[in-house]
Amino acid sequence: MALDPETIQAAPKALLHDHLDGGLRPATIVDLAAEFGYGGLPTSDPDELAAWIRRGADRKSLELYLETFAHTVGVMQERDAIIRVAAECAEDLAADGVVYAEVRYAPELSTERGLSLDEVTAANLEGFRIGSLRAAEAGRPIVMKMLVTAMRQAARSVEVAECAIRWRDAGVVGFDVAGPEKGYPPTRYLDAFEYIRRENFHITIHAGESFGLPSIWEALQFAGAERLGHGVRIVDDITVRDDGSVELGRLAAFVRDRRVPLEMCPTSNVHTGAAASVAEHPIDLLRRLRYRVTVNTDNRLMSGVSLSSEFATLDAAFGIGLGEMEWLTINAMKSAFAPFDERLRVINEAVKPGYARLRAAEARVVPGAG
Repeated sequence: MALDPETIQAAPKALLHDHLDGGLRPATIVDLAAEFGYGGLPTSDPDELAAWIRRGADRKSLELYLETFAHTVGVMQERDAIIRVAAECAEDLAADGVVYAEVRYAPELSTERGLSLDEVTAANLEGFRIGSLRAAEAGRPIVMKMLVTAMRQAARSVEVAECAIRWRDAGVVGFDVAGPEKGYPPTRYLDAFEYIRRENFHITIHAGESFGLPSIWEALQFAGAERLGHGVRIVDDITVRDDGSVELGRLAAFVRDRRVPLEMCPTSNVHTGAAASVAEHPIDLLRRLRYRVTVNTDNRLMSGVSLSSEFATLDAAFGIGLGEMEWLTINAMKSAFAPFDERLRVINEAVKPGYARLRAAEARVVPGAG
């Protein structure tokens, strides 16, 4: 039996791969464009803008998908704008039943009007603080963390890595590299990754999305990635025979044996062309092979999704049910970059009790009218 939307939304969820600049409310984009003089929007109607962005994102190409960010980043060039966006992000995720989130942003994208990397990061964290307080007051507590991202096509990865370390005790929990994969392998940023590793900090890398197995291998073996952003192309190293038996290649076996978390974003992967459809997405095979699979949104605005809608889509395609939902959520919490004690607290105080309540409600027998 399919999970109902209310159950999915009520279920405590954890999110490891979500971009701040990919999740703005359309009305907020319009407001900020007017307030701070950004004139590039194709329309000032929020509904039309949302539809325009989603049409633009669904073009089966990562490079074309990334073009839609010009407008969200365009309105995130002022401290107050970043604070508002980050606060609303926390509120929106909490309203969707997310209890733990690591949201990533590249501070270098918001420096066009003079903000420094540190000022952008500070504004982001302040927004998370404000949004978390509002969510708690609404009865929806959420733990918000930041991943600081460097853009592949820029040349500031060491600066950005140093910024991440400076804010590690204020809510930044890791370092990421994002942007076009083709032509920008992880090996171009070894200085930044080596610095992060020397500081005993955390690394997640966009790898194996639009580019294949070499991207994943380099991310793991050269850059020291602890998690793979997307990682869908690991399926290229897995052979499923006609009789249903499965053979893992060396890299696929390494990823599973090492329990390397895969930050999978099914709908976004369809939009960027990394998967033909959700029904054909490698997440089904990978979860059945018990890889450390996690479910994520990537860009809520661009792909028109929430974490609840992603779980609903997976349930419709693969019948994952409540038990698998809990397993995927605990996978994410085990793979999170927050300190161990904090992760354990979220699992024991939010995730497990939440699913126990939902299972009890599912099992409750309603007496007949007699």
